[in-house]
Amino acid sequence: MKQTVRRIEANGREIILVGTAHISQESIEEAATVIRTEHPDRVCIELDEGRLQSLNNEKGWQELDIVKVLKEGKGFLLLANLVLASFQKKMGQDIGIKPGDEMKEAIRVSAEEGIPTSMVDRPIHVTLRRAWAKNGLWGKSKLLALLVSSAFSNEEMNSEDIENLKDQSAMDGMMEELAKYLPKIKEVLIDERDRYLASHIWQAEGTKLVAILGAGHLPGTEAYIRELAAGTQNPDTTDISTVPPKTIGGKFAGWTFPAILLLLFAAGFFTGGAVTSIDMLIRWLLWNGTLSAIGTAVALGHPLAIVTAFVGAPIATINPFIGVGLFSGLVQALLRKPQVRDMEHLAQDVTTIRGFYRNRISHVLLVFFLSSLGGAIGNFIAVPALIGSLL
Repeated sequence: MKQTVRRIEANGREIILVGTAHISQESIEEAATVIRTEHPDRVCIELDEGRLQSLNNEKGWQELDIVKVLKEGKGFLLLANLVLASFQKKMGQDIGIKPGDEMKEAIRVSAEEGIPTSMVDRPIHVTLRRAWAKNGLWGKSKLLALLVSSAFSNEEMNSEDIENLKDQSAMDGMMEELAKYLPKIKEVLIDERDRYLASHIWQAEGTKLVAILGAGHLPGTEAYIRELAAGTQNPDTTDISTVPPKTIGGKFAGWTFPAILLLLFAAGFFTGGAVTSIDMLIRWLLWNGTLSAIGTAVALGHPLAIVTAFVGAPIATINPFIGVGLFSGLVQALLRKPQVRDMEHLAQDVTTIRGFYRNRISHVLLVFFLSSLGGAIGNFIAVPALIGSLL
């Protein structure tokens, strides 16, 4: 049984939570109906100001400066954003609904009824950065694999499948699977946001509130609000509103790999002389540079971007403040400059593999990502090979 509306009465206030599927015609109609019927003092929306602006400005991609994104170290963040957006967009295409339409409808109806609204979700860039920062190497690898498989999945969903997403037993099963596969991701994307949403809904002005949020957040948000009402939960969310700072170990982690390489080269020198040490250096350069170049080639990067990846990968390994993807991505962007058409069609193009390669903006991100991935694989292969040469 779908239970998409939850009522909480506490401390002289009434809070009505409406759980939605983000690409559901039924959810669009239900959000509008509940707002008109209940006529609350305020409507809380599961959006942050940045995503609200993106929903209202569908041509926002036209203002994207891919070179600036890479220079600011936001390449992975933008790629993750595009992949998540493409996944929702593809599902919505099957039933003619755009992701977030129920939120836009809730805002429209609220304005029509003269009801103020509050955006109560955590900024998406904070959520994505926290998800990345809280995962180790294995967790990051699984996350990237999940994003890529989601982006290029051919699974089709009809309106009945979408509505089933609001069924509690189905949702519980999905959350359980996510928790098993990526516990840290579930913690950041679901648990932390449940708490964040609950706290900001609780702190919103008004004695009668309606909150429109995804069905996956319904049980957790309700539980947190009841705890806030009972005084057993602190409404302060400062600890989950920023990217976790690097630990002392994390700050030095970037220098660990260069240090290992230097120790290996030194060991080669003392065990076999300069010839052995130089031979090990050349082997590492070939593994690292070649696989980075191969990654760029798989991304169909410009020939100069491939050469740049080969030359830049060793430099990026030695200096952890610079990623090889920055070198190859910038060269690709400068030699295949994005055009107006690429900016206008970016959101649509990233829903297919062919479109990802065709669009010059997403193509730059592919070069950036695959050259980085190739260089990383080259390093992991090279170290055991170098150790083996000393035995």
